[in-house]
Amino acid sequence: MMFLPILVGTFGNVSDGTHLLPTFVERVCIMSSIESEDVSMSIRGKGILTTLAITLIGTAPAWSQSLLKTLDSDHDGTVDLAEAKSAASKLFDKLDRDHDGTLDRRELRGRLNAKDFVAADPDNDGTLDKNEFLALVEKRFKAANPDNDAMIDSKELKSAAGRSLVTLLK
Repeated sequence: MMFLPILVGTFGNVSDGTHLLPTFVERVCIMSSIESEDVSMSIRGKGILTTLAITLIGTAPAWSQSLLKTLDSDHDGTVDLAEAKSAASKLFDKLDRDHDGTLDRRELRGRLNAKDFVAADPDNDGTLDKNEFLALVEKRFKAANPDNDAMIDSKELKSAAGRSLVTLLK
């Protein structure tokens, strides 16, 4: 329970500076009301979060298997760096709507946050050319492949680093 100093109103003779605080009973009633609202909100919030978590857990295998099948051109159940770069190259061409050979943040459509975009743009021109984009894909691929076996399986795609690669390639 969080204590909030609440005054229901000013009581007493204001002109001589004497004020009466709410009685103990009034304070308990106010605090009880606030506490029950907090508990009710907390229970509702936990219910919503639980439902969301169950939904995401239930769909995680489906999207990772689906993406794996999309990227896995040799159908061996894994994605190697060449397959990831091939998919990235095709995606780059698709995202480059103005056909200038670069992607700006607008063309990337939320695939990179500002910090990651700046890090991926070594020439600081405000765009990523295909080589810079593919270098970023390679960096994220390596991060998603902690066992260094040169292949990413569905389990690795579900990791935080794998999801980062997926966000870039979807």
